[in-house]
Amino acid sequence: MYKPRFFKTQELVPPSVYNKMGDKALNLIDERALITLDQLRLKLGPCTVNDWCFGGKFKQSGLRTDECKEFSPTSQHAFGRAMDCKFRDHTAAEVRKFVIENKEMFPHIAFIEDDVNWFHFDVRNGERLTLWSPKTGKSRTV
Repeated sequence: MYKPRFFKTQELVPPSVYNKMGDKALNLIDERALITLDQLRLKLGPCTVNDWCFGGKFKQSGLRTDECKEFSPTSQHAFGRAMDCKFRDHTAAEVRKFVIENKEMFPHIAFIEDDVNWFHFDVRNGERLTLWSPKTGKSRTV
C-alpha cells in the first residue's frame, strides 16, 4: 500500500468517509493518483485537494461521494482516480502547461481538464495524455 508523503488521508476524502473509516479510507484512493500527487508536490510545491480538515471549504476534490451536487457515478472521482488540485505558487494553466511539457515525469496521468481554475488530473485506463474542456466538450491527445 502506497502512503503519500505530502498528504493526509483527510485531505483526499470527504469528512463522512474519513469519519467512518479513518486512515483506512486511503485504501479507496488509487495508488497511481497518490504517487502522482507526491510527484506534483515535489515538482510544483504546496497543493491543496481537500481542506475541510483545516477549516476550509473543499470536501469533495478527491474521492467524491453522492453527497456532492457534482457527483456522477461514472466520474473518475467516484473511483478514487481523480484529484482537483489547487497549487499555492502556480495557476492551473501553468500546472497544465508544465505537465504537458513534462509528461514523462507523470506517467500515470491519463486525463487533464482544461478551461478550469483548478488542476484536474486522473489516472484512468486510457490514452495518455488527453486534454478535455468542459466548456467546449472537446478533447484532444497532447
